[in-house]
Amino acid sequence: MAIISVTSTSVAVNPLKQSQTVGAVLAFLGLKGMMPLLHGSQGCTALTKAVLVQHLRQAIPLSSTAMTEVATILGGEERVEQAILTLVQRSKPEIIGLCSTGLVETRGDDMGRFVKEIRYRHPELDYLPIVLVSTPDFKGTLQDGFAGAVESIVREIPQKSSKQDACPTQITILASSAFTPGDVQEIKEIVTSFGLIPIVVPDLSGSLDGHIEDSSTAITANGTNAAQLRSIGSSVFTLALGESMRGAAQILNKRFNIPYEVFGELTGLTAVDKFLQALADISGVRIPEKYRRQRRQLQHVMLENHFYFGCKRVSLALEPDLLWSTVSFMRSLGVQIHAAVTTTRFPLLEKLPIKSITIGDLEDFEQLAVGSDLLITNSHGVAIAQRLKIPLYRQGIPIFDRLDHGQLTKVGYQGTMQLLFDIGNLFLEQETKVKH
Repeated sequence: MAIISVTSTSVAVNPLKQSQTVGAVLAFLGLKGMMPLLHGSQGCTALTKAVLVQHLRQAIPLSSTAMTEVATILGGEERVEQAILTLVQRSKPEIIGLCSTGLVETRGDDMGRFVKEIRYRHPELDYLPIVLVSTPDFKGTLQDGFAGAVESIVREIPQKSSKQDACPTQITILASSAFTPGDVQEIKEIVTSFGLIPIVVPDLSGSLDGHIEDSSTAITANGTNAAQLRSIGSSVFTLALGESMRGAAQILNKRFNIPYEVFGELTGLTAVDKFLQALADISGVRIPEKYRRQRRQLQHVMLENHFYFGCKRVSLALEPDLLWSTVSFMRSLGVQIHAAVTTTRFPLLEKLPIKSITIGDLEDFEQLAVGSDLLITNSHGVAIAQRLKIPLYRQGIPIFDRLDHGQLTKVGYQGTMQLLFDIGNLFLEQETKVKH
């Protein structure tokens, strides 16, 4: 059982966590025809957009109610209504993701009432799903905002269906913020190889994988569409990938009586074994020979290269879901966890088989990481790695000084091997420098 400690500083000097709005917008970008709408000032929207554009290196559709000082005092209902009507007229979205911000949450705007009254005054909008999620930036983290958006999606859009409409091969996959677009693509390929039809919420591989569209559009051109979201009630099983997706899986279980299973990680030999066995049990299909061969390759790679990892000291600063997955994988290779820093208290953290976890920022991380052989955090850790003269492996959000993170795959046997090679090469390079 890990001991959880919270930093005693009253201000974050070098922040690790991102705003909830960043996570919620990221989740919404995995839906087709989506236009995220932030109810708040233009500055809130600009900061959110800057982080995502910097990380994803592509255009991000995002709109704002552009609250001014006067509008904030008088109330924002008129601004929300006008923004929705303008978006419908100009962008023609299939779904609108409405996020609150710290400004309007502090004022106390009743967002749920706003949406109900707007729908009452404009029955022509009945066809349009408006998914509301509370994302004040004065509490919570990116992972919380992402999870909150997914929970709102599965609470609002899926429709009840009769048992006759149930599709015996359709499953719902809830993928947390710990997974890249490349991860989601690999997960979809693994699932479909068992003859199953996955509906991924959200499907970041459809819209954020960096491909060039045939034509430009103001809304997301790909991702999980509204019809697929409505059909989730016909799925026979839910796979929640990441502990933060448990809440959304429970909502589907309560609404549609759909059984679910939570997978904390899909990286590492044992983790992938469990995932493939679950798919085999659901589908009744034998695990494909392709993955049996990949498993033998991974076994060989782990056996031949374990001495590069044994007793190495690694320090990590990541969001809880990604921290859990990465720590589990590192420990399976014989690595010692020197320090672990995360953004928020999360029930699963206490179960991690390490001594302690600090809820803090990158300043805490720099102090705790002294003496490590490797650092794992986002691109804001570069200066820390340079000062401590310790190699850095980039994980999390944002990553702005590498070109491949959108396509980077760390799940499945193939992704596990690639992650092992990438980190192993850093250790090997460091040993070579020491010898010379």
